[in-house]
Amino acid sequence: MQSYTIGQAARLLGVSPDTARRWADAGRITTHRDESGRRLVDGRDLAAFSVELARSGDGGQDVPHTSVRNAFPGIVTAIKLGDVAAQVEIQAGPHRLVSLLTREAVEELGLEVGMEATARVKSTNVHIDRA
Repeated sequence: MQSYTIGQAARLLGVSPDTARRWADAGRITTHRDESGRRLVDGRDLAAFSVELARSGDGGQDVPHTSVRNAFPGIVTAIKLGDVAAQVEIQAGPHRLVSLLTREAVEELGLEVGMEATARVKSTNVHIDRA
């Protein structure tokens, strides 16, 4: 399973590394140390925490209220595989994105819960920002 440094976890959660460290110190994020002594977060634990954080609205940041930003780097939080189709959920900071794609694409990408991924949105529709 993939693990993330505190800095990487902070970027995926949309917070500062100091905030992620404080959460780890308080026991909100479970960490372990690698052979170099760096604190790491297991990908599955980070995926679960990112969903919890988004639901609580406790991201600790001012997020622009917008309908799209084209690229959403985040962490895979759920994968539902069917015989032909698949549904992949990504938590990108406060944004939950759901993509429907083929099972073959999910398998070729090697997607797993806890893995870092970027959802890219392409649209020719009107985008709405809340002021």
